[in-house]
Amino acid sequence: MQTNIPKTSDVMRALLRADFTTLWRNRRSFRLVLLVPIVIVISWKGLVDKLGGPAVLATGITIGLISIGLLGYSNSIARDRDKGIFQRLRVGPVSSWTIMMSRIIVQIAMVLMMTLSVFAAGNLVDKITLTPLGYVYGFFISVIGGALYLSLGQMIVGWIKNPETVNSTTRMVYFFFIMIGMFAEFGALGEQIGHMVKWSPYGVVNKILAASLNPATWSTQTTMALLAAIGYTIVFAVIGIKWFKWDTK
Repeated sequence: MQTNIPKTSDVMRALLRADFTTLWRNRRSFRLVLLVPIVIVISWKGLVDKLGGPAVLATGITIGLISIGLLGYSNSIARDRDKGIFQRLRVGPVSSWTIMMSRIIVQIAMVLMMTLSVFAAGNLVDKITLTPLGYVYGFFISVIGGALYLSLGQMIVGWIKNPETVNSTTRMVYFFFIMIGMFAEFGALGEQIGHMVKWSPYGVVNKILAASLNPATWSTQTTMALLAAIGYTIVFAVIGIKWFKWDTK
């Protein structure tokens, strides 16, 4: 008796359809992820003249990326693993990489939608306009920044098995990044801590985003920040993949 093994492309389409359907059913959570960066951009309207439009947009997008990578991706992976969804998928003719790739593609789509929403809010409310090249580079760098926080979320969910602990840990890291990053951005934490924050995951993503939205300001320091962001992504991803378990046992 011959067994028909489905093509990888067919499996990927089925997984993507299921994952996007799940995203649509949980659209309330996705709206909350979009709301935070938009609120930041709108509430910082008075700082546009002081910091510049690209800096305000970059901060909003950075916070949105943290929300997607930590509060969204890692918690959904931990929840599905706890429910045994991954174990059931792996029983069938589905390779491990297709399962994770489908999840990552959905998250990248969320990153692009979030970035577009921030651009729209910045333009309609704060009257921030960028050059066409700034918008293109902004989307590209948003994906790179999103990859960093997705890999960080992967590391956390690989390190911690209990979904409730994953949830509390990601919320703590989320709060730490936002509060420390934003206070350091205004110079409220001193020069030494401010310098450390500039080269943290928050700092490098915020820096390359701000420069990408205003390409004329791209410098050697920005290139170094980009390399640091790529380095963080590789380290987090390698550790997260190595530690990750498909079940909670």
